[in-house]
Amino acid sequence: MASTIDSGVVNTLNSSGSGTGGLNASQSGALRENFMTLLVTQLQNQDPLNPMDNQQTTSQLAQINTVSGIEKLNDSLSEINGQIDAGQSLQASGLIGKGVLVPGDRVLLSQGEEGEVNTTPFGVELQSPADNVTVTITNGDGQVINRYDVGAVDSGIDSFSWNGKTSDGEAAVDGAYKVAVEATQEGESVPVETLNYAQVNSVTPAGESGDIQLDLGAVYGRVVLSDIKQIL
Repeated sequence: MASTIDSGVVNTLNSSGSGTGGLNASQSGALRENFMTLLVTQLQNQDPLNPMDNQQTTSQLAQINTVSGIEKLNDSLSEINGQIDAGQSLQASGLIGKGVLVPGDRVLLSQGEEGEVNTTPFGVELQSPADNVTVTITNGDGQVINRYDVGAVDSGIDSFSWNGKTSDGEAAVDGAYKVAVEATQEGESVPVETLNYAQVNSVTPAGESGDIQLDLGAVYGRVVLSDIKQIL
C-alpha cells in the first residue's frame, strides 16, 4: 500500500503545481486529510510479518509536509507580489504631469501668440550606432513637409525636436504630423524605433493583466509602464 500513497501524493503535487496558482488552502487541507486517512489505514492493515519501516513512514510524512510548504510559499509569494504592485503603482504616480517618450510617430505643432512655433519632441532608439540619421516629416495627407539629417547618433535613446518649418523655411501650419527616421552605418541600414512625446495624465494600478497602465490622453490612449522609454 505504500506505493499507492506515494504515487497519489506525487500526482497531486504535480497536477496542482503545474498551474500558476498552485494549491489553495482548501485543496491543501483536503489533501492532508486524505493522506493521513490513507496512512492510518496502511498502518492498521500492514503485514505484521513485514511492517512498513521507519524510512517509508518518514518519506511519506515528508511528502505531506512538502504540500504544506507549497501552500505557505504560495501565500508568501502572493503577499510579496501585492507589495511589489503597490510599490510600482506608487512610483508610477510620480509620472503624472510629466512628459515621456513612448513608441510612436506623431509630432504636434502649434503657434504661439507672438508667432513662435512650438513642436513636441520626438525620439529614436537605436540598437547600434549610426553615422547618419535622417528625419522625414509628413502631414496628414502623406505629403513630405521637411526632410533633414541630424548626423551621427550613438546607440540607445536620444530625443530631438523639429523646428516646425517646411523644407522651404516657412512655418508649417498647426496640426499633427508624422515623423519617420532612417538610420545607416557605412551605408547599411540600422534598426531604429521612432518615439513620440506624450504627457501622463493618470495611472491605473495593475489589475488582472498585471500591468500598470498610464493614461496619455485621447490622442495617445493608454500604455503600460514598460513602454516608457525616457522621461523628459
